[in-house]
Amino acid sequence: MSTTDMVTRTAPTGVEPSAEARVSRPAAVLALARFEARELLLQIPVLLFLALYVGYAGWRLFLGGDGMDDFPVLQDTDRATQPTPMLLAVAVFICVNRAVLRSRRQSTDQHFDILPMEHWRRTVAHALSVLPLGAITALVVGFQFTWAALKPGAVGHGSLAELAVGPLTVLLAGVLGVLLARVIPVGFVAPPFVIGAFVLTTLVSAATQGKHWVSWLGPVVVEEGADPFPSALLGRPAAWHALYLTGLVVLLLCVAVLVSGGRTRLVTSLTALALTATAVGVAGQSPGDPASLIAARTQASVSPQKEQTCVRHGRSTYCAFPEWTGRIADWAEAVDRIQSRAGGSARGERLTVRQKIDARYGLQGDAAIEPSSTPGHVTVGTKWGGNRLPEFAVGVASVLVTGTENEAGQMCDARAVTTMWLALSTQPDPMQSLRDVRLDDSIAGSAIALAPTSPVSMSAQQTAVVRQLLQKPHYTVAAKVKAHWTELTSAKTSTARVAELLGVRAEGKGTSADSGSGSCE
Repeated sequence: MSTTDMVTRTAPTGVEPSAEARVSRPAAVLALARFEARELLLQIPVLLFLALYVGYAGWRLFLGGDGMDDFPVLQDTDRATQPTPMLLAVAVFICVNRAVLRSRRQSTDQHFDILPMEHWRRTVAHALSVLPLGAITALVVGFQFTWAALKPGAVGHGSLAELAVGPLTVLLAGVLGVLLARVIPVGFVAPPFVIGAFVLTTLVSAATQGKHWVSWLGPVVVEEGADPFPSALLGRPAAWHALYLTGLVVLLLCVAVLVSGGRTRLVTSLTALALTATAVGVAGQSPGDPASLIAARTQASVSPQKEQTCVRHGRSTYCAFPEWTGRIADWAEAVDRIQSRAGGSARGERLTVRQKIDARYGLQGDAAIEPSSTPGHVTVGTKWGGNRLPEFAVGVASVLVTGTENEAGQMCDARAVTTMWLALSTQPDPMQSLRDVRLDDSIAGSAIALAPTSPVSMSAQQTAVVRQLLQKPHYTVAAKVKAHWTELTSAKTSTARVAELLGVRAEGKGTSADSGSGSCE
């Protein structure tokens, strides 16, 4: 007779545990949870994905980013913490599922019959073992947001409900792994379940065409694509979603305990409470954007002046949404540098720099901002830093050269040379800025240079002239620009003539855009 058979035959059945055993049950559950948590943290998939998660978060904070991370918008920063924990959640789901099934794989289930801890208490212990990983995720998320919030260029307001999504996703994955092990006690069911869930989610999203209420049933709903919105225009049911996820975590845990035989009054009451919280969360997050939000987004897009604060800084006026007023000093500094190198009346022109967004298409929209036809009006977006700095400079310079953003968008003549030199010579690295603002990231040949509204078309010859100018000391070029400002800003002046006036060679043959006709034909 084997040892297992002897233990099974001699194991006491139907014997009530002693009072001492009943008292020690919570301590035993916590002890088992600590042991399982330690074992979970030592699993290779969990270690690997945890290291990747923490490493990626650290890289984004200290080394990564595109320059705009130096000027974070906090209502976007909190959402940005949500997708990455999904990878850790998958590893947690698989490893917790395997941990629950460990005794079945090793054929030691029957040994538990002689222990005072019931089956459902072991289920609770496995679920509690996920808490340290949820806490680590919360620490990383909190550090990411705090780091961004403490930066001098930070604007906006974050949401605790948005920040809670990452840790709740990890907890949800762990509890789901426990429940799956109790419902389907098969060793290799977790990986196919993950693949099946991904395929099913994709099919449902395609079939429902990404409807609002369906999208919000998933744990993470990032909604990105548009430039940052003011906090009041977000319209995300973040608090309801956090309630939904919290209720779902507790509900799945209660179902796992009930399946394991823990049909106590406390578990039944918690199940009812969790089901109610989940249902309330679903009901709260399901409605789409209300009419009041749509109206507010339309007004902010069409008539931003009704929502903005305007500040006089030097010669010019700067208008921004309330959360962005701290950026006005940066915009003014850029404008002052550019105007100091302009000539004629542009040097003292009173500009109006206005912040614009197009929020009519929601957080996932990517609509272009219409250029202004009002003289002296310059557009700035809600993003700042990185490539947005030279792009804003191109927008300012094009208005100084042509008069309006609308005219700048129709400019197909040699004025592009003056515009691009005026904008890029003020940047710390002019040649790199030339590459950054061009659509194809080049510094040779014809290309489109980006601006907040109307881009600037550059021919190959104009690009060659600009490149030569940017390699010369800016003060020598600035003197010539001021001396010949009228001719340099005329649509009738050819690229060859601009190069001659500024003391560089006009390489290559001119195109119709360079002939001085001012036509784009």
